[in-house]
Amino acid sequence: MNSFKDLEVWKRGIDLVEDVYSLTAKFPANEQFGLVSQMRRAVVSIPSNIAEGQGRRNVKEFVQFLYIAKGSLAEIETQLIICERLGLISDLTELTDRMKVLRMMLIGLINKLSNSPKPQNPKTPQPYNPTTG
Repeated sequence: MNSFKDLEVWKRGIDLVEDVYSLTAKFPANEQFGLVSQMRRAVVSIPSNIAEGQGRRNVKEFVQFLYIAKGSLAEIETQLIICERLGLISDLTELTDRMKVLRMMLIGLINKLSNSPKPQNPKTPQPYNPTTG
């Protein structure tokens, strides 16, 4: 992987940003500094944290940023439910399905990175192995 832009999970996060911006553009003007602002910050945080984490120097930091992205996804999902209850949105089915896929992708990447073998430091003494000397 050369760049965060190569990650499918990042691409899906960008798609979600576009969806939320389009959706919130239709909200009443009195929500511009309330839900609209909060939702846009939360959704932008998802691909931003994926990108920042991938740019870090170790897997542990990347995983931490993926957890932050997952938290932002839960935040936007909550805000969309609030919008539905307030009558600002009528049907969340398609958007909810896309968020489920994104959540599963984040969880999958977190699990994959968390379970990957840790590189050994060549300066760290290794235990004696009688078969290799």
